[in-house]
Amino acid sequence: MGADSMAGGGGYRDGYGGGQRRLRPSRPNQAAQLVFHPSWIPEPVDPLAEGLKRIRVVAGMVTAVGVYTFVAGGFSLTEALENVVTASLVLLVITPLTVGVLLLVWRRRGPIRPLRRPLLRSSGLLLLFVASVVGTFSLMTLAPQTGLFLLVLGPVACWLLAFVGCAAVRLNANFFGTAAVHRCLPPVLASVTSWLTAIPDLVTGDLHGLGLTMGVVFILGAPLTVTALSVLETHRLRRHHGVTLRAHPLALAR
Repeated sequence: MGADSMAGGGGYRDGYGGGQRRLRPSRPNQAAQLVFHPSWIPEPVDPLAEGLKRIRVVAGMVTAVGVYTFVAGGFSLTEALENVVTASLVLLVITPLTVGVLLLVWRRRGPIRPLRRPLLRSSGLLLLFVASVVGTFSLMTLAPQTGLFLLVLGPVACWLLAFVGCAAVRLNANFFGTAAVHRCLPPVLASVTSWLTAIPDLVTGDLHGLGLTMGVVFILGAPLTVTALSVLETHRLRRHHGVTLRAHPLALAR
């Protein structure tokens, strides 16, 4: 991880290529890029892992919609948004706890005060995403009950829904900019979050209207896939770039 990832900077980049271009906030995908991929987030160093993560997100969305539509008896946008809200609230708890544990590990190898700035920036992205999700869910729930105001709130709710979807895809790669703290943080946090989101459904037996076998496979599919990609990413970071989770971020920046 380069030292510039700690320094921050202005401007916005075009996706993962590092080039500059003018973004239009009126478009949900470009607004999500503008907000959730600022210039202080370091570019990924492993194109293979990033490509696989994109494929996983698209495949996961298609699978979820297909299962709910054709197997569980119907796709419910409200239920899908409720699941996203629940996952976002899990993020609010799990992300600080996981980072806190790693800070205890890193403080034995160097100072952690210099990590405060990137950690605060990442926390800001996390809070902004959760606020966007909760706001979108509230507006999607409220809009159908507003009569003529639906003509105004409806398009806004649809724009926010697209914005949150694009933001989720964008954040899947950088996980709220935590790569600016340590390159191994995004895969670790993604794995921990995916398992802690899935375990309650297994414990409570909430199989989303599916049979036992299909329900278990459907619920475990996401965390197993995320974990496999995370292991691959951390392995490639260690093998090709000398980045390990236990290494202090400042040591990697030198």
